[in-house]
Amino acid sequence: MIFETIVVGELGVNCYLLADSETKEGIVIDPGADPGNILSVIKANGVKVLHILNTHGHFDHIGGNRMVAEATGAKLLINKEDEAFLSRASISAKMYGLKAEDSPQPSSYLAEGDIIRFGGHAAKVIHIPGHSPGGSCFYLEKEGILISGDSLFAESIGRTDLPGGSQAQLVNAIRSKLLVLSDGTRVFPGHGPSTTIGHEKKFNPYLGG
Repeated sequence: MIFETIVVGELGVNCYLLADSETKEGIVIDPGADPGNILSVIKANGVKVLHILNTHGHFDHIGGNRMVAEATGAKLLINKEDEAFLSRASISAKMYGLKAEDSPQPSSYLAEGDIIRFGGHAAKVIHIPGHSPGGSCFYLEKEGILISGDSLFAESIGRTDLPGGSQAQLVNAIRSKLLVLSDGTRVFPGHGPSTTIGHEKKFNPYLGG
C-alpha cells in the first residue's frame, strides 16, 4: 500500500495519502492546507483519488479541500455533525491570526460503520465525538492502521474546550471504540508523531494509563 504523510499548514496538520499499490486508487485524509504540495505527492505516486475524507471540520484540517477536490474530482466526505464548520473556515482561522479557505459542501456524509474502499483496501469509519461533534477515525483492520484525527494523539487527546467539545465524551469514545483495537495497531494522528494502541493503553495519562 502507498502511505504518505504530508505535514501542512502553520499548525502542522498530518495530511495522509493512502492508495492501492496496484490499482493506484486512493484517498486523501485532511488536506488542511498547502494543496499544491498535496497534489504534487498525489501526482508523484500516480494516484487516482476517489475520496477526500475529513476527520473533523476544524479549519486547519479542511483548508485545502476545495483545491484538492477540484484538481482530482474526488468526492468530499465528512460527518454531518461537522458540516457547519466547512463554510466558516476562513472566519475561524482569522481568530487565530491565520488564513484558511472555506470548504465546499460534502458530496455525502460519513457515519459510524461506513466502509470506504479504494483498490483492495477498506477503511472503516469510527465516530469519535468529543474534540468536535462529528469526529471520525478511519480504521484499516487488515493493515493494522488507525487514522485518528485530533481524537487520539501520542500520549495525549484532542482539546475539548472548543464549541461542541466534551472531554468526558471524548475519553469514553476512545476507551470504548479505539482502545479495544489490537495493541499493535499503529495510530496516525492529526498532529505529531505516530503511536500504537498498546502504547496509549499504558502511557496515555488521559486514559487511565
